[in-house]
Amino acid sequence: MTSAIRTDALKGRVALVTGGSKNLGRAISVGLAEAGADVAVAGFSSPAEVEETVAMVKAAGRKAVGLLGDVSSAADVERMVGEATAALGPIDILVSNASQRPRRAFVDLTVEEWDDIIRNNLSASFYFSRLVVPGMKARKFGRIILIGGPDGQRPEPYSGAATRAHCNTAKAGLIGLMKAIAMEFGDDGITSNVVSPGIMNTTRDLKNYPHWPMPREELQRRLAIPRMGEPNEVADMCAFLASDSAAYVTGQTVHVSGGYLTP
Repeated sequence: MTSAIRTDALKGRVALVTGGSKNLGRAISVGLAEAGADVAVAGFSSPAEVEETVAMVKAAGRKAVGLLGDVSSAADVERMVGEATAALGPIDILVSNASQRPRRAFVDLTVEEWDDIIRNNLSASFYFSRLVVPGMKARKFGRIILIGGPDGQRPEPYSGAATRAHCNTAKAGLIGLMKAIAMEFGDDGITSNVVSPGIMNTTRDLKNYPHWPMPREELQRRLAIPRMGEPNEVADMCAFLASDSAAYVTGQTVHVSGGYLTP
């Protein structure tokens, strides 16, 4: 895994990546490190996987710290941001990637399930952003990158039934949050964007992806670029958006999807 972004593009920057223990979060953490950033890697369910990512960041020659906590808890988020800042310094780059994508038919959704997904997939990005933005504003530099998905703009079409109203709503909410931050803090050197991955080559809990037994070739034929995306391609987009080269890119939803969704 090698970043396509030059190795000094993020030199001197500190990044915090949530959901950094595996898949896209791991690739983003390593990609930012390869571009020069020190990285705080946040995870929840697997301390060992968090430490694996931390080791990969350090192998790229950067400082790293692992954080453990529940992103749906404002108190946990405050603690994690404090730990990251104490270990690495003020946060310049936030990549809010952690999310859950369970399936549940709309009529079967409970209030508790709805609230849980909204907290994990939407409120968490607010919790982190509200803590790091003041420092970014004071330093006149900041990058907020929220990881969305095409289901934030249309329900997933594969199986004929979306069954993710709570997830769709949360991902759509990220776009609104991103635009609000972009408009309010653009004059302070802070940019805010959503990166929306398409069908990515990651490990998956197949009970939440009943369409995956469909031959991959059939899924890929639906794309303008007929293959699955690789995690490092999302990581490279995040590294670009975090760099000075993207200082005039804000308020955007950037699709890394092989043409899966063209708004």
